[in-house]
Amino acid sequence: QVQLVESGGGLVQAGGSLRLSCAASGIIVSINTMGWYRQAPGKKRELVATITKGGSTTYADSVKDRFTISRDKSLYLQMNSLKPEDTAVYYCNAEVTTQARRTNDYWGQGTQVTVSS
Repeated sequence: QVQLVESGGGLVQAGGSLRLSCAASGIIVSINTMGWYRQAPGKKRELVATITKGGSTTYADSVKDRFTISRDKSLYLQMNSLKPEDTAVYYCNAEVTTQARRTNDYWGQGTQVTVSS
C-alpha cells in the first residue's frame, strides 16, 4: 500500500516562486524514477519533469530553465519565474518496487498551483 502526498501549492503572482514537495509512504523496497505532472482545466495531464534514482533529469520544454526537480527522501519541484500558463493541478508520480517485488506507478492526489497576472 503506497501513498504519495503532495504539498506546497498555492496562489502566486506571475514572476513568483513556489516549491512543491511529495512524500511517499508505505511498504516500499525501492523508488525508481519519479516525476511531476500537471493538468490544467480542460486539458490532458502532461509531463513536467522527471528524475531517476541516479539523479538524471528531464524537463518539458515549457518549464526548462525555470523549474528544477530534485529528490532525497522526498520529491521536490522548485518553480521560479512562474507564468499564468503554469496554473494547473500538479501531481507526483513514482515508480515503486514493493516488498512483493512488484513495480508499479503510483500517483498523488494533486496540489493546486494558481499563477495570477
